[in-house]
Amino acid sequence: MQLWVGLGNPGTHYALHRHNVGFMALDLIADMHRFSPWKKQFQGWVAEGRLGPEKILLLKPATFMNESGRAVRAAVDFYKLAPEDVTVFHDELDLAPMKVKVKRGGGTAGHNGLRSTDAHIGKEFRRVRIGIGHPGHKDRVHGHVLSNYHKSETDALTDMLGAIGAEAEWLARGDDARFMNDIALRQQDA
Repeated sequence: MQLWVGLGNPGTHYALHRHNVGFMALDLIADMHRFSPWKKQFQGWVAEGRLGPEKILLLKPATFMNESGRAVRAAVDFYKLAPEDVTVFHDELDLAPMKVKVKRGGGTAGHNGLRSTDAHIGKEFRRVRIGIGHPGHKDRVHGHVLSNYHKSETDALTDMLGAIGAEAEWLARGDDARFMNDIALRQQDA
């Protein structure tokens, strides 16, 4: 089993914030691949399903971003998973908007959801970094991540999330390079 975690903040007020793009990605994967309905568990919401032969548990922590690691830890402990079995989908300031990159381990780059996850399970989980771009100055970061996507970004956001959902099986199979490449190709065609 793999645990895929989307980082975000609970509640309708935050639903379209850039910081919630991890939640958005999991919602689309769950819908596109007919996962079970979301239910409350592990201090968050979970949905179960398969991508190819792989069993996947999706988790959206309800603990707010700064405490995401508590929910991740609860699921990891329950299923006796290793950090290597965990994939975290999150917003990434250091990537251009709508770009998607995957890496294993690394630093948190000031991301509180990653910092909390690191503190609870260690650094060796896989990260799906979803670009939101940098606002240009560090004083504007907080407002940038906690603001809604602009209407002008809606089509590109929909295309990017659709590509993540369509190519998710490659991620489940561990072919991170194919996942990233095929997303980029879909975005060129959009």
